[in-house]
Amino acid sequence: MEIVWSRVLPVLISIGIIILVSILRETSKTLASILATMPINIPLALWVVSADSTPATIETFTRSLFINILPTLAFLLVVWLAARAGWHLVPMIAAGYGAWAVCLGLVFFIRWALGTG
Repeated sequence: MEIVWSRVLPVLISIGIIILVSILRETSKTLASILATMPINIPLALWVVSADSTPATIETFTRSLFINILPTLAFLLVVWLAARAGWHLVPMIAAGYGAWAVCLGLVFFIRWALGTG
C-alpha cells in the first residue's frame, strides 16, 4: 500500500497545529489565538483540491470558501458573547454551533433562491 502524501500531509499538519496551540496556550494566549485563527486549513484544503483540479474548479472552491466563512464568523461571535455573559464551555460551544447551523442554512437558502447551487 502506497501512502498518498498529498492526502496524509494536510492531516498531519493539522494535528501538529492543534498540539502547538495546546503548548502555546500555556505561555501566550495571544500567540495561541493567532495560530488558531491563521488561514492554515484553507491552504491545506486548497492543496488537497488542487491535486485533481483545474484552475476553474479551484476558483469555484475558493469562492465557496469565502461564502462559507460567514457561518464560522457567526459561531465565533456567539461563543464570544456567551463567554462575556459567563457561560460554561459546553453551552457556549453548543450555542455557537446553533448559530453556525442557522447561518449555514441561510447560506444554502440564499444560494437556492439565487439559483447558484
